[in-house]
This record gives sequence, structure tokens and C-alpha cells, in this order.
Amino acid sequence: MTPASDTALETLHETAMGIFTGTLAACNIAAAFDRRLRFEENRLQRLLPDGSGPETIDLSSFKRIFVIAIGKAAGPMLETLLSRIKRRKGLRGICCSSRMPKDRNWRIRYFEGGHPLPNEDSFAAARAALVLLRKAKRDTLVLFLISGGGSAICDLPLDPQITLEETRAFHQALLACGAPINEINTLRKHFSAVKGGRLAMAAPEAAKISLLLPDVPLRTLDALSSGPTSPDHSTVNEVRELIAKYDLAAKLPPSVRAFFDRADLPESPGNKAWRPPFFSKAGRSAAEGSRRTAVTSMTGEDEAFRDSVFEILLSSQDLVENARTLARQAGYFTVVDNSCDDWDYADAARYLLERFHALRKVHPRLCLISVGEVTVTLTRTPGAGGRNQQFALACALELEKYPGEGLTVLSAGSDGIDGNTQSAGAIADPTTAARARAFGFDPEESLAAFNACPLFTAIGDAVVTGPTGHNLRDLRLLIADRSCGAATFPAATARTATGE
Repeated sequence: MTPASDTALETLHETAMGIFTGTLAACNIAAAFDRRLRFEENRLQRLLPDGSGPETIDLSSFKRIFVIAIGKAAGPMLETLLSRIKRRKGLRGICCSSRMPKDRNWRIRYFEGGHPLPNEDSFAAARAALVLLRKAKRDTLVLFLISGGGSAICDLPLDPQITLEETRAFHQALLACGAPINEINTLRKHFSAVKGGRLAMAAPEAAKISLLLPDVPLRTLDALSSGPTSPDHSTVNEVRELIAKYDLAAKLPPSVRAFFDRADLPESPGNKAWRPPFFSKAGRSAAEGSRRTAVTSMTGEDEAFRDSVFEILLSSQDLVENARTLARQAGYFTVVDNSCDDWDYADAARYLLERFHALRKVHPRLCLISVGEVTVTLTRTPGAGGRNQQFALACALELEKYPGEGLTVLSAGSDGIDGNTQSAGAIADPTTAARARAFGFDPEESLAAFNACPLFTAIGDAVVTGPTGHNLRDLRLLIADRSCGAATFPAATARTATGE
């Protein structure tokens, strides 16, 4: 194999970035919105995924329309909705995102919630949402716009005696324990006054439509922002098992530990004996198979959920399809492997690199694509970094064994933020570790200290996009190219998986 020059590796870096940024650009919220919903005067048409629609909702039959937008994409989702909906009479809402939108509507109250830990606005937004929803009656339509990050961005403890500082400590303990997101959110649902279906329960008589941009596996959509509008099928017993499994009791503030120790710890809303296919925790769900799913009836649930509608606007599957399209346009043989979702970052790195090395023996121009999230168990106070940079640094140390070869790994979050940094992730290649040492870094120590961001920033390989308005999980690209030729990305031909 011809050794890869610095210029060739730079080209590979550009290729990886081109696929990543092109993928995000193709996941357009406004276009996805228009594929599912159309507002015509006083009518809302839902374009059903099975082709049997449209289903028409007469907006004039509702005296009031409430909008609750929560999560990292709350701003773009709300902006899109407000630009489409013609009806203004009785329209009011709450928007809570990690970033205050530039353009604001006087009918909406805006809050800048904290992430990954809640802040004062997180509490204020949750209180405001509950107050507004309790005004909803049978003549009210509630539109929930839910995206990832809402678990911290909008939160309020069930126990009013638990403070913001104690709530932040609770969230931090969950983030550090290494549990997968569905288990973390099981604990959050039972802790929060606005999670696990409790926002829906605050407006039991109202008609409800939840528009979703999930950052969770489609088989566990009730984990999105800890399921504020979804019935919860986890139980208090499961909560206590998870606290024991991850040895959390000693890591929680005394007030939080006392809350979970209560003999009368309340169950979250939801039929614990019945789990609809949409929220199945095992196997391949209908949502995962079709990628475009609406749920309109939950006959086994509380009345507050029975007429709820859930629409998936975009998902991580769109990341896969767009990345695959762009990689193929650049001349790469593409393989998708999402099997390491929710794995420990080191295990995921080993697995994907082993698969990568096996595949590239057969395919000299290869792009291995993986979406989902890896986990990081913090064993010490972390430095600056996140799961994507941790994964990339682990890959860099392994890639060092292949000097001179055209290999690149990109791992980045679709929201533009990785952990406690302003980077989305990082790019690694066979020279990463050596270049870091030349700048005075010890890559092994940076990995052990969960402090990868300074290293990648110093050598110019941090992926920095700024907030993207998305949160569709993480994208990993493992690229091998013996020729290391330049690639171009005709974005006009990129499409979304939920298109057509």
C-alpha cells in the first residue's frame, strides 16, 4: 500500500467533514414538516405514512391552540410551525431550548434551559408549561414539539423540596454512571413532574399531537426527552433495581435518595401491564421498520393518552440514509452498522475498527457508517470532552498501528455539541497520537482523564459546527481510501430517508 501523505490525509478529513455537514444539511426540519403536515386556512391535514390519508383536523372546532416546544431543536421546530399555521386566535405557547431564538413571537414565552444539566430556566419553563396545560379543556388542541435534550432543558422535581442544585447533582450522577439512555430516562421519568407522560396528564381532556425529532432508538421513542407526552411502562421496582445496579444511592444528594426510598414513591402514568408495539423495548419495532410512523390510538392507556398522535419528523435513520447517499456519490463502498448503539465507547471503538479493517481488505474505498450513542462511565472528575471525542481518541490510539495508511475516523453529534464542550466531536487518523505528543499531550492520559477536547483542538482536528438546530443522535464515519482522491458532494441530490 502506498503511504498516505499529509495532503492525502487532509483530503480524507475534508471528505469526512463533507459527508457529515452534508448529511446535516439534508436533514431539513422545514421539509420534513411539510411532508407530514399541511395547514390550509382552518384545516390541518396529516399526511399518513401508509398512503391512506390525508386525515383532516378542523382547527375551527378548537377554541384554543397551545404549543409546547421542548429540546435542542425547539426553536427551529417552533419557527417552522408558526410560519405554516394560519390560525392565530387563541394561540399560546412555551418554548424551552438550550439556545434563545433570535426571532420571537409575542404569543410564546421563551426559556433558555440548561444542558446537560438543568438551570433556573429549566425549572421556570416546566412550571410555565404545567400552568398553561392545566388551562386546556376539550376545546383545546395541544401541539407538542419534542426533540432531544429536553430531559435537562425542561425539568422540575416531583418533590418540591428538592432544589435546583440537588436536581443538577442527580442529573450529573446519571450522566456519569455509564447506563444506556433508556435506563437513565427511566429514573428521570419517576423523578420529574413533567416527564413520563406527566405533561400529557396535565391536559387530560385536550386533543394532543406530538411532533418528534428523536435522539433515541425508534423502538424506545418514549425515552425521547424522557417521554413528557408518552405513557410510561417502566415501574418503581425497575427504578430501584437500576439504582442498585449502578450503585447510585451513595452518589445521590440525600434529598433525592430519600425521595427514591419512599415507600409511596408514585408510579409514572401508563399501563404497566400493557406495552404497545410503538414503545416496545425488545425486537424491531414497526417504527424502526418503516421510518415513518404515526400512532393515533392507545386503547389500553389512560384517557389522557387515548387520542394522542405521535409523528416522527426526522430520526437517526435520516442520518444513515443521507450519509450513505453522499458517501456513494463520492465513490465509496458503504456499509451501515448500528449494532454498537449504547455500548461503552471503548467496546464500540474496538468492534467498529475490527469490522472496518476486515471490510477494507476487500473494498479499498470504504465508508463504514454507524449512528447512535456510545456511553462513557466516569471514574474521576472529567476534563473537557464528550463521548464522541472520547471514541475518536480511542480510535486514534489504535490507528497508530497503521502508519502511512489512508484511514480516517469521524465521530460527532448532530446537535453540534459533545459533552461539556463547544465541539461536535473529532476526527482521528494514524498520525493523530504522534501529532498530539508533538504538541506536548499524552493521548493515553487524555483518554483516562476524559479530557480529549484540548488535544483535538490543539492539533486542529476538533469538529466545530456550532449549534445545528438538530439532535438526531451521533454519526460515526470510518473511511479507508488507498487513492485518497478528492471528493465532491453535490448536496442537491442528497435526500432524506423519510422523503419520497
